[in-house]
Amino acid sequence: MQVHLVDGTYELFRAHFGAPPAKAPDGREVGATRGIMRSMLSLLGEDGVTHVAVSFDHVIESFRNDMYAGYKTSAGVDAELLAQFPLAERATEVLGLVTWPLVEFEADDGIATAAARFKDDPEVERIVVCSPDKDLSQLVEGTRVVCFDRMRGKVTDEAGVVEKFGVGPAQIPDYLALVGDSADGYPGVPKWGAKSSAALLSRYGSIEAIPSDAMLWDVAVRGAPALSLSLETHRTEAALYKQLATLCYDVPMPETLDDLRWQGADRQALTALCRDLGDEGFLERVSHWRT
Repeated sequence: MQVHLVDGTYELFRAHFGAPPAKAPDGREVGATRGIMRSMLSLLGEDGVTHVAVSFDHVIESFRNDMYAGYKTSAGVDAELLAQFPLAERATEVLGLVTWPLVEFEADDGIATAAARFKDDPEVERIVVCSPDKDLSQLVEGTRVVCFDRMRGKVTDEAGVVEKFGVGPAQIPDYLALVGDSADGYPGVPKWGAKSSAALLSRYGSIEAIPSDAMLWDVAVRGAPALSLSLETHRTEAALYKQLATLCYDVPMPETLDDLRWQGADRQALTALCRDLGDEGFLERVSHWRT
């Protein structure tokens, strides 16, 4: 079997910016929620999709905001989008999907925990992480744990991670710490770009293992002395950024592998939700109901 782990936050953002706006009978904007319902039902209709879970940032802030003041927050996010997180979580639940609305942790941490928990189960052929988020590339292992960009239909395995970033999955936190991640709000180390970061990490494996003196580097990198000086000046920050980029594998979640098996939508609950959304026509799309 395959286990599909869905980045619900990404799906909701994608629906908000890609699906047409829509108003519920009470006047609320619900277009993104309608969009994610259709997206998840489409996923469930694909061949080999039997075990699914969806992980959400119930709130954008997490424990990482206590570590670094500049880490991403909900500031600037469209209020109509933020208001739909509880609705979207309700939607995936009544569709019959295991749903993790995370508060202290982030959606990516929930996916990381589940991937680590289920990847070695003898019944599992492959873990499919449904998101193009570069942070999640660190979870990839060979062809057994892959990332899947559903919008582009692109599967990225370990060779694909190396091709894209120039480093292996295990080095993604180091890579992001050096180059920065504007989406998560940390800047990286000054002067370090994608090429220099990939070259040094490919040779030495981690930030900590990169020699302090550029004269000791046995890989040719343009501007090596300036890079070395910048890294030595910002090693404390680099260590923090790496910690921010590293996903957690200890999110409390009680579900077993069998719990992730999709057994159909909850007819009564989904009917009530569709009534609230003014989207009763969606019910005609659902062909499998929980008994």
